Amino acid sequence: MGTNPFLGVIFHWLGGLASGSFYVPYKGVRKWSWEVYWLVGGFFSWIICPWLLASVLTNDLAGVLRQQSFTTLWWTYFFGAMWGFGGLTFGLTMRYLGMSLGMGVALGYCAAFGTLLPPIFKMISPSIPVAETIAQIAATTPGKVTLFGVFICLIGIGVAALAGLTKEREMSAEEKKKVIAEFNFTKGILVATFSGIMSACFSFALTAGNPIAEASKTAGTAVLWSGLPKLVVVLLGGFTTNFIWCVILNLRNGTGYEYFSSTLRRLTVATKTRIETAIDAPGEEVVERSAKTATVDSLTIPLPRNYFFSALAGTCWYFQFFFYTMGETQMGKYSFASWTLHMASIIIFSTMWGWIFHEWKGSSKKAHSLIAAGIATLILSTMVIGYGTYLKSKPAPEPIRANETAGH
Repeated sequence: MGTNPFLGVIFHWLGGLASGSFYVPYKGVRKWSWEVYWLVGGFFSWIICPWLLASVLTNDLAGVLRQQSFTTLWWTYFFGAMWGFGGLTFGLTMRYLGMSLGMGVALGYCAAFGTLLPPIFKMISPSIPVAETIAQIAATTPGKVTLFGVFICLIGIGVAALAGLTKEREMSAEEKKKVIAEFNFTKGILVATFSGIMSACFSFALTAGNPIAEASKTAGTAVLWSGLPKLVVVLLGGFTTNFIWCVILNLRNGTGYEYFSSTLRRLTVATKTRIETAIDAPGEEVVERSAKTATVDSLTIPLPRNYFFSALAGTCWYFQFFFYTMGETQMGKYSFASWTLHMASIIIFSTMWGWIFHEWKGSSKKAHSLIAAGIATLILSTMVIGYGTYLKSKPAPEPIRANETAGH
């Protein structure tokens, strides 16, 4: 099967739709703490779906992974774990900023640093599988175009952040809570910055895992599915980070019982004091809001419903990577555009959901104009970054030899 860039674009946009929509099912979860539903969804995102689909759609998954060098597995896993920090705080970005602003800012950083992070690490550790350092990139015309795209991206982030600040100043506390229950601009920007930078490591993890994809093709896997085995290693790294943090929160907040209990414990609400940091994931707000009335019904946890919606959200999140690897295999000489297409499509679809859920309801025309301009600038930046990568992918013109010049 040959490459088909048009089909590749469709796959990337399907991946963007999955990523931009994954947080929607979590809105159906009731009376669970953040760390509980995030970890349940994560089991599907990082463990169940990757292993299940790679086992079904590729050949000799275990054998392909066994034949990899320690270096390949380590760097793929390590940057997957670093990406895990981004995924860990991605949910907090949605909670504090909403879907349109939260994803716009976080993914703006992700698009920028997904380009810059690998060559920066290359300067620190020359052995990592990246072609050039940041200094070498900056010395070329394609590199300068790419860096200019990063600059545009940072402008877009600033405009989107200004939109959020404008919204916060215009709306009363009651209006903010009606639209986004835990809207907090300052905390949200801090979390989005951290999340976006660390999420960019996913691009690097995919690069480090390329030998796994090649080995899978050698084992007889169709090209379309050859990227799935490396996702097993990348997402295992992401699972490690998220699992450790969620368990820490379960122990600290006393929320571990929620996985199995059908009733909230009132004492959890009354006896704790919350301490939050930029990478904290406070889980008690759900309990606090749910236990305001003392009726028995208000303390009932709908376990089947919560597991279903968390599993749906986690599966949806995995499918962004599923479609990403499929799209990457179909782009051929246009594969440079994969990361930027993915980022742009996520921003667009998440903004669509933000408008559907009326996250900007009650804000002024100025705030609406700013968020629209910010999102448009972020999309433009991904295009410029992609163009810079395209220029790099073009072969350099051959120098004109002296005898040819003389003949003319």
